[in-house]
Amino acid sequence: MSGDPSKPKGPENSDPSGAEQRPFLHPRSPRQAILAEQMPPPPSRRARHPLVVAGNAIFTGLFLLILAAGAGLYIGLLKFEAPGPLEHERTVVIPRGQGIREIAEVLRREGVINNPLLFVGGAMVLRATNELKAGEYLFERHASLRDVMETIIEGRSIQHQVTIPEGLTSEQIIQKINEADLLTGLVREIPREGTLLPETYKVTRGTTREQLVARMAASHRRLVNEVWERRAADLPLKSPEQLITLAAIVEKETGKADERPRVAAVFINRLNRRMKLQSDPTIIYGLVGGKGTLGRPLQREDVDRPTPYNTYIIDGLPPGPIANPGRASLEAVANPSRTKEIYFVADGSGGHIFAETYDQHMKNVANWREHQKEQAAAAKQESAPAAAPAPAAPASAPPSPPNAAPSSNGNASGAAKNQPAKAQKAAKSPAKGPSTKQSPAAADKSGQQ
Repeated sequence: MSGDPSKPKGPENSDPSGAEQRPFLHPRSPRQAILAEQMPPPPSRRARHPLVVAGNAIFTGLFLLILAAGAGLYIGLLKFEAPGPLEHERTVVIPRGQGIREIAEVLRREGVINNPLLFVGGAMVLRATNELKAGEYLFERHASLRDVMETIIEGRSIQHQVTIPEGLTSEQIIQKINEADLLTGLVREIPREGTLLPETYKVTRGTTREQLVARMAASHRRLVNEVWERRAADLPLKSPEQLITLAAIVEKETGKADERPRVAAVFINRLNRRMKLQSDPTIIYGLVGGKGTLGRPLQREDVDRPTPYNTYIIDGLPPGPIANPGRASLEAVANPSRTKEIYFVADGSGGHIFAETYDQHMKNVANWREHQKEQAAAAKQESAPAAAPAPAAPASAPPSPPNAAPSSNGNASGAAKNQPAKAQKAAKSPAKGPSTKQSPAAADKSGQQ
């Protein structure tokens, strides 16, 4: 039955033979063929708004700008870290008060960099325009812009050494500092005697002389406080100033480091016994002050001339230091050797011979004089062939006799009256006070005799 729902329905437009009937196509003109069957909807009014268009343009521009900046930074970073033009190490001085552009120009002129603009730009990116430090710098071969900038930012300046020897007066120290060309400025006033620490100091070119003097004074204060805290408990010294005063005398008396504690012990023992110190350097300082150099040998009249520093005349310590002692002398006075020695005399080899008694001391003095006599004879013999023989006296004439023996009142008599004081004072009698003879080493060290 045609109304039976169980049977499938055939196509409505199928022909009786059962073949599929295709839809009928209406022919279109060429114009209709190229037209879309359905036109797209027109854009909304919002999409055509001028603000939207401007926003899109701005966003696109920013994107392109960020992209270009990123590419520029990447290329700049590669150049910033690329090897530089230097073929050899070079030392360059960056003057004080220079701005970033002036520094870049100095580096370009010295051949350290070849792109000042990139150097300036790198400093701005790293926010280091105000962190570049003046100084003298050593740049390695092919140092990159980053290496150059880090060196200047960190202030890795070349360190120079300024050495101040022990035993100089403050005036002599300032003279030596003024001779250092790498320092700048002037020292307004000479520091007090015994307030500067002789040492080797590392400084950069352009450091002011006042800065170095301030460092020396600060180092001196720290060291004196440390040494004073570690001093022996039974010292006859009442203050750090007295320790400095005696250390300066020890510094001038001997140039041998291993002798300083023993020389210090002699002076400590003399102070404990209320004996005069009888130190030659104190005579010289009393005569010339901070100049430090007498320019001639000491004479008898120098020993007898009263000055506040002449320890052949005054009791105890002089009123202040006669030089600036070093660490070794300060420590030697703070902790001297434990001896009973109260005399010493030069041994002829740069050192000293020490004695506890006056008799032994006089034997040592005699040996020292004999050594002097032998040296004088040898020197005269060596110089004799070079000089024409004088008809009045043979070239091999013996040296002049040693100083005459002291008189009972302790003063040298006869020909010894006009001999240098260093040769006389070793023969002084106990009534005047036995002498502590200065060594040739100390004389050479101080440059005073």
